[in-house]
Amino acid sequence: MNESNAWGKSAMVYSTGTAADSIPAHRVLRNTYALLALTLTFSAAVAAASAALKLPHPGIILTLVGYFGLLFATYKLSNSAWGLGAVFALTGFMGYTLGPIVNHYLAMQGGSEIVAMAFGGTALIFFGLSAWVLTSKRDFSFMGGFLFAGMIVALLAGLAAVFFQMPALSLTVSAAVVLLMSGMILFETSRIVNGGETNYILATVSLFVSIFNLFTSLLQLLGFMGSDE
Repeated sequence: MNESNAWGKSAMVYSTGTAADSIPAHRVLRNTYALLALTLTFSAAVAAASAALKLPHPGIILTLVGYFGLLFATYKLSNSAWGLGAVFALTGFMGYTLGPIVNHYLAMQGGSEIVAMAFGGTALIFFGLSAWVLTSKRDFSFMGGFLFAGMIVALLAGLAAVFFQMPALSLTVSAAVVLLMSGMILFETSRIVNGGETNYILATVSLFVSIFNLFTSLLQLLGFMGSDE
């Protein structure tokens, strides 16, 4: 029933590797985390406004079109100053779609606890996995092909769950997405640390989308466990 699991099962975004190849990894990491903090704050503010105004969810079709359109624009503009504007447009749009989803869970019995647990779980997973990669500097680039294939399967399965009203499949997809997004955090952070990603805009988008999908998937799983159904 939750449309959030039918779209944006993260995006494998890669830099085109231009003159930025000489940028030190620590600088890319610093810029990525700075932009990630700004976009998360901005998206959260938009989500809060969307929830407070009780704006309706745009629906699965408009959500997919808006998401992939803005993602494409961000990728094309990632090596220019316009790329920053595209990032905030994308993350703001995602925040807008998140507002109605959060309202849905807040309306449930114990909804505040569900949202808080999903937020805490997302933060714990992100910081825990990031700290592991940053301290170990382990290379997780070998996971790329598996993650890409997994996200395609999850996206298609999520769409099927929405259109054919299959709650069990939707929950299965949510559980799979939690694992896939955890893998994406390892993969992208590893690429930054080991010099495989030199474009901080693309790195930010990858991590942001992973965090977003991780949060919405945890919301659905916790919401189901906390429901009376």
